Amino acid sequence: MKRLLVAALLVGTGLSVLPASAQEWPSKPIKLVVPYAPGGYTDAVGRITARFLEKELKQTVVVENRPGGGGIVGSDLVSKSPGDGYTLCVCSSGAISIAPVAQTTSYDPLKSFKPISVVSTIPQTVIVNPSLSINSMDELVKYAKANPGKLTYGSSGAGGLMHYSVALFDSRVGTKMTHVPFKGGSPATAAVVAGEVSLSFTNMTDALPQIEAKTVKALAVTSEKRSEFTPNLPTIGETVIPGYAVESWNGIMAPAATPDAVIAKVSDALKKMAADPEVKKNMAVAGASAVFTTPAEYSAQIGKEVEQWRALLKEINDKKT
Repeated sequence: MKRLLVAALLVGTGLSVLPASAQEWPSKPIKLVVPYAPGGYTDAVGRITARFLEKELKQTVVVENRPGGGGIVGSDLVSKSPGDGYTLCVCSSGAISIAPVAQTTSYDPLKSFKPISVVSTIPQTVIVNPSLSINSMDELVKYAKANPGKLTYGSSGAGGLMHYSVALFDSRVGTKMTHVPFKGGSPATAAVVAGEVSLSFTNMTDALPQIEAKTVKALAVTSEKRSEFTPNLPTIGETVIPGYAVESWNGIMAPAATPDAVIAKVSDALKKMAADPEVKKNMAVAGASAVFTTPAEYSAQIGKEVEQWRALLKEINDKKT
């Protein structure tokens, strides 16, 4: 009775009343699912995010790696988790914007989740094994056209951004390279180093250490503009495909049933995270830029990307028939 009376008084004064569960959240550890293997870009972003949220929310945040299917396995797990705020996803552009368009997934990117914020963006880097006599994007295109199917490229899994960014490239320049999927960007990058595959459009986080160690040759970045981390690398758009631009992002999403009050708390924390100097520094070490978007902005971005990739994939499929 007292609780109802207090609630009634608060409503009368114009103040919002949160459900008890939302007011108390978080009262136990939060699970942050990373849908990729440990050691890669998304894993790094997930651990940076977990450390900040622990400090800001004053609750334990446990990172759980659930790799497979280019991020589909872990994303699907989160979509089916209870909407209580205790399971969140470090989701990726490939698993959210591309996979549901390119193949059948049991989750809908616009209905199965509540987007909270994009937390990082990063361009992909075109890397090739040093044994190949390819030193530029022009040479890559010439070699691929002269040797259809001979060049192999590694990706984080079928249906992910690493897969379809190359498929889009093939479609635009008229080449045909052979796809070899792995369980994450880090293993795909390692495969280029080992010579198991010829090349990869890999996340800069995974590429930078190998570029510095000269175990791979870097040819270009996939973003619209050159990266601040590799200013000497040209973009694909300024070399062989004008207008080509693909950028990877990671964002925090929750199951669709998660209360808006919980979403708001996480959003507030992530806004502070994007402005935190230590976070920016750690993201830069990973080759990424710290970002914040509102839940509404994030949702609109996903909707736009889904339509964009649907059109692009239709274009690719039409050329096959």
